[in-house]
Parts: sequence; structure tokens; C-alpha cells
Amino acid sequence: MRYKVLVHVKGDDVGVAVEEIAPGERVSFVSLDEVGFEGLIEALDPIPTGHKIALKEISSGANVIEYGRPIGIAISNVEAGGLVHVHNIRSLRWGG
Repeated sequence: MRYKVLVHVKGDDVGVAVEEIAPGERVSFVSLDEVGFEGLIEALDPIPTGHKIALKEISSGANVIEYGRPIGIAISNVEAGGLVHVHNIRSLRWGG
């Protein structure tokens, strides 16, 4: 199976696109840390290579989890399959 999204840790809210993903495209994801953790997600937005896609709904104000740790706070609701980027999360690292 060809995976277009890699998930760092099972339980992460987001995965990283390893190829461009078109809106409406159903893509496979796989975890880098746990054998057998994989699934499908339908992209709602264009997801450029290297950008994040939400694997589940993320509510405004919630922590966004990647690498098994919070990386940011959602500043708006993000639907599963949506692009996760500076327009809908605020980084915890940079405080911006």
C-alpha cells in the first residue's frame, strides 16, 4: 500500500503529507512508531507536501498533538481532513 501521510506517534491529531494531496482525495496514513496503526482520511483542502492534515476533528482552543506532544493551540475548529497550518493553529514553540 502506498501511504501519502505519515503519523509520528499513534494518537497524534495530525499527520504529515509526503506527497501533494488534492481536495476530495482519500489517502492512506501510517504511524512511524506502531506497526499496524494505519487508516484512511479524505482531504478537505489541498495539502502541500510537508504540511499537516488533521486526522480527526480539533476544536478551537484545544491542544494540537504531534510527536505525542502539544505543538500548538487550535485558533478555530479544524475538521478531519483539513489543512493544519498558521491560519488555524498558534504554535506553542514560537508563541505566535
